[in-house]
Amino acid sequence: MSEPVSISTGIAGRYATAVFELAKEGKKLKALETDVDTLDAALAESADFRDLIASPLYSREQQAEAIVAIAKKMKLSPVVANTLNLMATKRRLFVLPQLVVALRGLIADEKGEVTADVTAAKALTKVQQDKLAKTLTATVGKDVKINMSVDESLIGGLVVKVGSKMIDTSIRSKLASLQNSMKEVG
Repeated sequence: MSEPVSISTGIAGRYATAVFELAKEGKKLKALETDVDTLDAALAESADFRDLIASPLYSREQQAEAIVAIAKKMKLSPVVANTLNLMATKRRLFVLPQLVVALRGLIADEKGEVTADVTAAKALTKVQQDKLAKTLTATVGKDVKINMSVDESLIGGLVVKVGSKMIDTSIRSKLASLQNSMKEVG
């Protein structure tokens, strides 16, 4: 992990812990989860929002005013809105993507869930995803939430990442393995 990423993750972790504890004390974890989903969607969909949080061209005041207006428009809970405002005044909005990831992790731990990143050659149906989640739940011992993505270069099969474990049943990896074993022979 590079130093700037490590620093950003550390800053985001401290903010995430504080926000999570405040939400937990106030029995507002469901609202926090909704806010995290809203922020994640905004980061994914809006280039202007990503520019606002990352650009050094905006002053603290401009960032703070914009964040207050955005939080109001997004109907974020007071805890999250105040935290974003504080982050803007301290020039820490650049860690917002890491904050979202850290909050998701804390919420999942609280609920006894684990996220599985699943990459498939083609989109899985709801029934297939449910069956996979059930199988992973039996293996891992916790409720599994699937984060699905599609990569057609896999040709077929799945790549499943749960925590530090990775299961690669893709045809692409099997072909690469076969190619390596053939190189060893000749």
